[in-house]
Amino acid sequence: MKIEITDAVWLDDRLRYTLAELADLSGLAESDVAQLVDYGAFVIDERAGMDVSFCGASVDLARVAGRLRRDFDLDAGGLALMLSLLQRIRELEAQLRAVHARVLPTLPL
Repeated sequence: MKIEITDAVWLDDRLRYTLAELADLSGLAESDVAQLVDYGAFVIDERAGMDVSFCGASVDLARVAGRLRRDFDLDAGGLALMLSLLQRIRELEAQLRAVHARVLPTLPL
């Protein structure tokens, strides 16, 4: 029996992650994360002052980017496009859930 040890990270938007930490948590190279920042896929936390840092939501996004890189061998431009499309899908699904919540209770049985 093979035992695999994994790390767990508690994602909290109060915590800030450096570019190196984000790369380490995602499995991406620092240069890939930097390119994704340039493409606008990751937003630098402006509240951190002079240091480049990212919020906890960026860790989740970076892990998705890491899986996309491994599974589909996408370059940084392709990753940025896929991440923006996935984000748009999540937004549309949230809007649809909100519409269902408003409309379904008013429908007659």
